[in-house]
Amino acid sequence: MRTYFDCYPCFLRQALSAARRVDADDEQIQMVMVEVLDLLHDIPADTTPPEMAYHVHHIVRSEVESEDPYREAKAASTRQALALYPQLVSQVAESEHPLATAIRLSIAGNIIDLAVAEAYDLWQSLTRVLEQPFAIDDRAALRAALADAEFVLFLADNAGETVFDRVLVETLDAPVTYAVKGGPILNDATRDDARAAGLDEVATIVDTGVDAPGTILDLCSQTFQSLFASAPVVIAKGQANYETLSTADPKVFCLLQIKCPVIAQDIGAAVGDIVVRQSHPA
Repeated sequence: MRTYFDCYPCFLRQALSAARRVDADDEQIQMVMVEVLDLLHDIPADTTPPEMAYHVHHIVRSEVESEDPYREAKAASTRQALALYPQLVSQVAESEHPLATAIRLSIAGNIIDLAVAEAYDLWQSLTRVLEQPFAIDDRAALRAALADAEFVLFLADNAGETVFDRVLVETLDAPVTYAVKGGPILNDATRDDARAAGLDEVATIVDTGVDAPGTILDLCSQTFQSLFASAPVVIAKGQANYETLSTADPKVFCLLQIKCPVIAQDIGAAVGDIVVRQSHPA
């Protein structure tokens, strides 16, 4: 997905938010904003939003001298989600259609997205997503792909959301390789965040080899690129993975809540909609 003009103010907002999370002083914040403005002026127009965010947040971390401005927020999100974990497991166990329920729960957790909003209502998201219709519904194709899969590559999105993903991982029949970011970026999950959610108990955890949002394959390690190429089915969570993989191989299924108007316009749905979308090459 290309970057739209409406993305530009969002990058500035993200940069300001990240800097303030570590109590950056006025001089540091000014440097962050000036450098991000310079970046937005010079970067090619066909750059994807996750590629832009990758450069933006490198600027922030360099200027404020913080390896992970979102560390505390990620830990809090994971604790909040873990408190709901027993109830999530019970909902799947009591469901007439466990996989369908687990998919919805995983998508409900996608509300935890600090790139879009500073706050979220996890319980409201959970109750809403369990009931609402899908705006794009390729679940039948996903179920068919899963039926024959030797393993599933699951591309994580945000910390805390990982707990909801765990419930889906536990419901799948095939072994799961759970891929996180190679380093901190926004509130995206790293190895530590995945382990905190208990994913190491139910899946093999790997990382992309790069601290970039979404899955920018050209930036990922050769090891991860080979894994991606060999995976029979890829579950890709969240908006950034949609932005980077919406025109990828049809083996990729994007699971997300639409949380911004730009994504809504690109995907052809509305803010607040839920989606299971099979990727289609451009």
